[in-house]
Amino acid sequence: MANRRCFQTLTRYLKSIKPLTPISQTLDTTSNHALRQTLNPKQIHRILHNNFNVYPHSAAFSRNFSTRHSDGEDDNDEDEGSEDEEEDDETESENESIALSAADKEKDAAEIGYKVIGPLQQTDRVFKPYEPVFAVIQIGSHQFKVSNRDTIYVERLKYCDVNDKLVLNKVLMLGSKTQTIIGRPILPEAAVHAVVEEHALDAKVIIFKKKRRKNYRRTKGHRQELTKLRITDIQGIEKPEKITPLKTEKKEKLGKVAVEA
Repeated sequence: MANRRCFQTLTRYLKSIKPLTPISQTLDTTSNHALRQTLNPKQIHRILHNNFNVYPHSAAFSRNFSTRHSDGEDDNDEDEGSEDEEEDDETESENESIALSAADKEKDAAEIGYKVIGPLQQTDRVFKPYEPVFAVIQIGSHQFKVSNRDTIYVERLKYCDVNDKLVLNKVLMLGSKTQTIIGRPILPEAAVHAVVEEHALDAKVIIFKKKRRKNYRRTKGHRQELTKLRITDIQGIEKPEKITPLKTEKKEKLGKVAVEA
């Protein structure tokens, strides 16, 4: 069996070399005569008929008959390639963050749906009592229904720090007990004010990949970066006035109940 394979490889190799012109045809008669004078007949035979030495580049036509290949090497190559891509992505993101100016940062923040006003001062009184008004806002690709003094978790906002005051511009709807205002798609005069309370990480998510019969298993973990916002005020809608019950009415009711008893 081994001899048959060797014979097949030799025949294929010789067929691939056939169209090439041998050196005996390229040499002139004078050069052949000079070779015969200077060299022995054995050396001339080697030069004229040994195609392996004459055409060293023909070794590219050789074939490998091994049917098995190691999957581990391919997996390692894939892992190295993915690691290189991740490193390239990280370097590109770092370069982009360094190259952006203040105007570019404001533009990116406006596309996401917020604007940074500045840090929260000790003299600021932004936290107000609850008001029966709600708003539907959009931050990035997510929508939230919020009201005063609510807290929401959004994907990490890049250009803001803890205790920064924000204005959320993409307001889709406003509502109260008496009226409802719907945007098409956004209400330009409405705004929702918020304060950044924390930058945190979400719970860990496990990603498991498997390819059957390939000895391929990969386990990775991911924790999404989040930003915690506290809603402080909703503007753009009439807020109903608070009606405080009179204390005298309560006293009269209590007196009547006591008399009846």
